[in-house]
Amino acid sequence: MPEAMAAPKASNGGRNKGGAYVDRDKPAQIRFSNISAAKAVADAIRTSLGPKGMDKMLVELSKAQDIEAGDGTTSVVVIAGALLDACSKLLQKGIHPTIISESFQKAVDKGVEVLTDMSRPVELSDRETLLNSATTSLCSKVVSQYSSLLAPMSVDAVMRVIDPATATSVDLQDIKIIKKLGGTIDDCELVDGLVLTQKLANTGVTRVEKAKIGLIQFCLSPPKTDMDNQIVVSDYAQMDRVLREERAYILNLVKQVKKAGCNVLLIQKSILRDALSDLALHFLNKMKIMVVKDIEREDIEFICKTLGTKPIAHVDHFTPEMLGTAELAEEVHLDGSGKLVKITGCSSPGRTVSIVVRGSNKLVIEEAERSIHDALCVIRCLVKKRALIAGGGAPEIELAVRLAEYSRTLAGMEAYCVRAYADALEVIPSTLAENAGLNPISTVTELRNRHAHGDKMAGINVRKGGISNILEELVVQPLLVSISALTLATETVRSILKIDDVVSSSRPHEGPLWTDVPVVTLEDI
Repeated sequence: MPEAMAAPKASNGGRNKGGAYVDRDKPAQIRFSNISAAKAVADAIRTSLGPKGMDKMLVELSKAQDIEAGDGTTSVVVIAGALLDACSKLLQKGIHPTIISESFQKAVDKGVEVLTDMSRPVELSDRETLLNSATTSLCSKVVSQYSSLLAPMSVDAVMRVIDPATATSVDLQDIKIIKKLGGTIDDCELVDGLVLTQKLANTGVTRVEKAKIGLIQFCLSPPKTDMDNQIVVSDYAQMDRVLREERAYILNLVKQVKKAGCNVLLIQKSILRDALSDLALHFLNKMKIMVVKDIEREDIEFICKTLGTKPIAHVDHFTPEMLGTAELAEEVHLDGSGKLVKITGCSSPGRTVSIVVRGSNKLVIEEAERSIHDALCVIRCLVKKRALIAGGGAPEIELAVRLAEYSRTLAGMEAYCVRAYADALEVIPSTLAENAGLNPISTVTELRNRHAHGDKMAGINVRKGGISNILEELVVQPLLVSISALTLATETVRSILKIDDVVSSSRPHEGPLWTDVPVVTLEDI
């Protein structure tokens, strides 16, 4: 600390009148440590400023991991950061970027082998294992205390939309998450059928058994003239005739709906004119037809797959074979916090389910939805690649130990680069230990020692604050998550290594706008 900034020394040896010791330097030290911490945060954020900020590449990396595996988005960025740090040190030692890049590729190929060897196969019929995987994913979330409710819900949802014997992936669009404000997370439920947040258009019919459901994309309202035409009515007789024609037109539409046997009508939202007029609603009410309007265009495919119905674009096509059937369609009251329309017991259902997410405020609901999505993605990973691996930093330490052994079989600069790659992977267990309040150096050293002696499943037990067999603690994750994180992080680092120049190019027609364009030379490809 500069002498000019130091606090003045106490003349009485740091003692006050009461005789107690007072450290006069401490306030200044606290101020400086706070300033240093704030500057470190500011420096970390500074590199993300502007459209060419370096965080953009890491954000894309995180998105790629989310698309591929759905989990491990934080891990992939942390690994990429550690590998970039290793690259920086290797470059400073004068090693050519091409050698570093090729060595990293060798290391990741070997790493995938190591991960596959230490994984354990899993059967989709083993519900207990699937639950453990989903629970591990939920442990790091805000709603982790509800994992005993959300984990089984996620597993059941995936199992209902696939055929476990033949499935190689899961289309998560077949699992619709409906958010409804009010209640608590305990009120979340899995519905084997269709749930609509729209209110019923006619309150006269709120429950229909043996429902025959039609989904229409045409309007039950009087037709309009073209934009450049208008109708001039000169007397009451003409006006009366127009109203009679409108009434007859709408009554004819509603009669054709009723004739087909439809008793639940879903109406797509229209931008041309009102999808449903008051007169049409009156007729539908008289004929005891339940009506739900304002169905969104993007929900049409899911509704058709769930109910086994087909969208009807014109009244002439409204026939019985276009309708879907269900045991029950009803409006459900949610203890004072709104209503939902549930259609259950579909006779020819597609493989779809709905999850209703409840919460006391918007933040809780959003977090619960994100957590359920991550748990669903974990089960999807197990469907794609049916193998599990230990969590708690065990895979990364095992990789570090085995890649260090592998580096000793190589020669020259490659051995040096692979060793640096192995050391960089220790960032995950080190960070886990640090965030759990453990000593990262002693924890990682002990982990390394146990893995070197063949204990592949030794990992950091965050709950107990020590090292234990992580499989016995049921802390597991899909193999795909670890492989995807390793390969994507390595690919990103290799891409960054290939950028060796930045060219500034102006655009004369847009004024003095300059953009930085990364250039990759042929030498480095």
